[in-house]
Amino acid sequence: MNQKKIVITGGPSTGKTSVIKNLENKGYTCVQEFIRSMTSTEKNDKNSGALVTNPIVSVKDPKKFNQQLLEGRISQYKNIPSSATEVIFFDRGIPDVHAYMNCFGQGYDADFEQPCYDYRYDQILLMPPWQEIHVIDNERFESFEEAIRIYQSLKKAYTDFGYSVTLIPKGSVEERTIFILNRLNLN
Repeated sequence: MNQKKIVITGGPSTGKTSVIKNLENKGYTCVQEFIRSMTSTEKNDKNSGALVTNPIVSVKDPKKFNQQLLEGRISQYKNIPSSATEVIFFDRGIPDVHAYMNCFGQGYDADFEQPCYDYRYDQILLMPPWQEIHVIDNERFESFEEAIRIYQSLKKAYTDFGYSVTLIPKGSVEERTIFILNRLNLN
């Protein structure tokens, strides 16, 4: 089966995870974001400093953290379950790692970029910043101003890697889900 790989991405507090959960409830295969578990692990590390902003800048070893994140996203891409639906939704994609690194001024070499060319997605859906739903919690540290910068970095990273990016308009979870399904001709 030729499966379509669709990335749903956006900065913090855009409603991304709620929409992905709704797509999953409708029977679609959804690959969950795992940075929250990485962040929780890092926070629980007694040798780690306090996380006060995005984890990639406040963990003990940001390069190692980003390398693990990149490897994890590649693994998710390569290890789709055999029971997956024809369309697979990813909560963030491989280029998200680069977008965040660019946003927070962290350098990387061409070998770190190569997976963005090797593992391609069929569609990129981007959720814009949404101040009314923006929150800071135990795994989400970014201010709304940082969320705007992250959004801009995400859009630029995906465009730089040769993708056309579709913006998902603000709305209820169901309205946004319907927009996605209509955009992909799944309704």
